[in-house]
Amino acid sequence: MRRTRRGGPPRVGTALIAALLMLLGLTAPAAAGEIGGGDPRAAAQTLTWTAGNDIDKYLSAPATAAPGPTTIVFENSEATGNTTSMPHTLTFDTGNPDYNSDVQLNILANPSDANGGKHTAEVVLTPGTYRYHCTIPGHGQMQGTLVVSEDGGGEDDTTAPEVTASVDGQQNADGDYVGSATVSLDAKDEGSGVDAIEFARGADGAWEPYSEPVVVNEVGDHVIRYRATDKAGNRSEPRTTEFTVVEQPAEDTTAPEVSAALSGDRNSAGAYLGKATVTVKATDEESGVEKAEYSLDGGPYLTYEDPVVVDRVGRHTFAYRASDKAGNTSEARQVSFSVIGGDVPAPPCAEFDERETVFVGDQNSGVPNRITDNRCRINERIEDEREWSSNALFLKHVETVLTALGKEGVIDDRETRQIRQAAKASGIGKPGQTEGYRKLFDGTEKSFAQWEQAGGGAFDLNEDGSMTSSTEVEGMGMLWFPERKYDDFSLKLQWRDDAPEGGNANAGVFARFPHPYDHPEESRPEWVAIKYGHELQILDRPDGDIYKSGSVYGFDRVGLGGAGVTPKGTWNDYEIKVTGQHYEIYRNGTLINEFDNTGGQSFNPPRDDDPGTDGRRYASGYIGLQVHGVTDVISYRDIRIKEL
Repeated sequence: MRRTRRGGPPRVGTALIAALLMLLGLTAPAAAGEIGGGDPRAAAQTLTWTAGNDIDKYLSAPATAAPGPTTIVFENSEATGNTTSMPHTLTFDTGNPDYNSDVQLNILANPSDANGGKHTAEVVLTPGTYRYHCTIPGHGQMQGTLVVSEDGGGEDDTTAPEVTASVDGQQNADGDYVGSATVSLDAKDEGSGVDAIEFARGADGAWEPYSEPVVVNEVGDHVIRYRATDKAGNRSEPRTTEFTVVEQPAEDTTAPEVSAALSGDRNSAGAYLGKATVTVKATDEESGVEKAEYSLDGGPYLTYEDPVVVDRVGRHTFAYRASDKAGNTSEARQVSFSVIGGDVPAPPCAEFDERETVFVGDQNSGVPNRITDNRCRINERIEDEREWSSNALFLKHVETVLTALGKEGVIDDRETRQIRQAAKASGIGKPGQTEGYRKLFDGTEKSFAQWEQAGGGAFDLNEDGSMTSSTEVEGMGMLWFPERKYDDFSLKLQWRDDAPEGGNANAGVFARFPHPYDHPEESRPEWVAIKYGHELQILDRPDGDIYKSGSVYGFDRVGLGGAGVTPKGTWNDYEIKVTGQHYEIYRNGTLINEFDNTGGQSFNPPRDDDPGTDGRRYASGYIGLQVHGVTDVISYRDIRIKEL
């Protein structure tokens, strides 16, 4: 490749300018292989570039050429429109691997130089694409490409690139961008390929090279112009995108307002007949409501979408909350209500088990004990208290239940594995664990008739399969199970405090007392249980009697803080385990008291005719349920016993 610069001797002024620009790196030595005036090789083509007063574009430039010897003409003169002696260079880029780098060309021209601004050079072009530009500071937009091919450029690329813009960011309801907007540009060219993308801010802003998305964070209306140039020098017509940026609102630190409304048919006592419908409403004046959630009877929080229908007979607690789009969550609120039998039958549950998590035997799976499609909870469908003749039969039953719960969407794969592991670890059905719990009261008329009332008070059977102490029959007494005595046992039942508003029920479970009639030292049958058996107390009242729930009445006191108190109207699981003379009391799966019935312990506060523990150390006895009076309203259900 050769280059020859032609013209007369330079003038002093031009020489000084050239020397200065040489120091600034704006000139280059002659092209390698310079051809003298007598060189026999004649150029096959001539390519001409022109410039004038503009500093953002060449006035003319070729787009294509053929390979081989070429005469380069660069004119920046008065004839091409330069009236200010503005210098320009024509420089081929040799430092970009995307373009040809075999032509060392750097021509400086201005109208006052020795050649009057017109210069030529001889070079040899090879197939490919050359990038050219002006190296004078501030003239960076004067650039383009020259495509060299065997057919002189083939079909000339005369089509400009297609360029598009997209605007992203958080938008408000009016479509304005909140805080900032990001403008992304993209261009495509199926001819010579995209060479450059440019953008300009506003209607008359200067063009800038685009290399990454443009962030606009100034509040107001905005116009972004954009265009693209291909490697053949074709430039698209400028296009525009317009948008508005508004101020970022103040940080939202306020949780949504949320409320719940109950609806349904009610009786005179306020209980819902058959079902209750709970409707949740949430509002947020700032960032807006993201979601509302609810939890039924202590279960996991679920996303609220439509009104929730609760048709399971019993006392219910419905908790609810809401979150906004800024991440603020309201404090959980709750509403409690009762559903009694109406047109909706009681759920077909083999057992009642409303603990928070799923237990299989003594194994806690940790999975929430959710209500399932048939209105029974997971625990109640597993039936771990039945008599199972073999472990394999029990595990097969559990697998059938888990498969059904999975299809219903009640549990996921992880929770299925957790319950399966708990079932295997429980050992239910293995030798020594084949006997389950016998139902003493299952809610039917037949089982209720097996119990007998002693002393004052009474119990009534309810439609939902529970029994409740009478609010009309005065006196203290007990309902006892006369069919047989029990030695060592685990007695399980559920009780609920249904005392009138402002009070708490005082009741209890009697264990290991002798036959209540014809006792030689006590003629009152209910007092036989009180004096010669142990009362396992039920009382969540914060004042009054010092013996709270879980106490062994008169001997082993449990305070309110250790009683595992739940909201009034909640069904509580109670287990009383008696082994030898050792008593254990569990409430909702938690051991709240242990007592050793050793001799010589006195009743406290003292009672003149009380025999103390010496009169209560029977190896077997009967089971009973206490009622104190018409205001100590207590309900029981699902009473079952297992001999140990």
